[in-house]
Amino acid sequence: MRSFSNLWYWIALAVLWSTASHYVLGVPYDMAHKAAHEGGEKMKDVESMIRINIGRILNIAEVSGLVMIGLVSGILTILFVLGAFYGVELAQAIFLMALPMSILGVMSIKTAMKIRENNPTGLALISILKRHRFFTQSIGMFSIFITAMWGMYQNIATGPLGG
Repeated sequence: MRSFSNLWYWIALAVLWSTASHYVLGVPYDMAHKAAHEGGEKMKDVESMIRINIGRILNIAEVSGLVMIGLVSGILTILFVLGAFYGVELAQAIFLMALPMSILGVMSIKTAMKIRENNPTGLALISILKRHRFFTQSIGMFSIFITAMWGMYQNIATGPLGG
């Protein structure tokens, strides 16, 4: 299963990071951007969506956080071992998508906790969303770069027929 030479893998990677950077804590970024410029009812809508989404995020983290940490750690460990020690390219490809997304998940929980503690409104809330989006995009760019370098290495090392 050649993942790094498959166009669908690269499309999936692009869609993954595009979606992750567009939906900041479950709120479309264009909606937050409009709310920052226009205020009023749009700002109230963003504030309501954020309150709902951070409630969901934190409820999931509180109710099943330990189980999720165990499952995600186990899956990441299995993918790493299969990819690094057994050379399974599919495991390498999934690991290079899953590890940064798990980091983003932890970052989202921390941001949600910060919003719940400080209860910001208006432009202060938009500022937190902008900072979260910036770090999401930074992680995404770094992840795509590392994945592209590893993918090129794999394609060169294994050749066109995978042998």
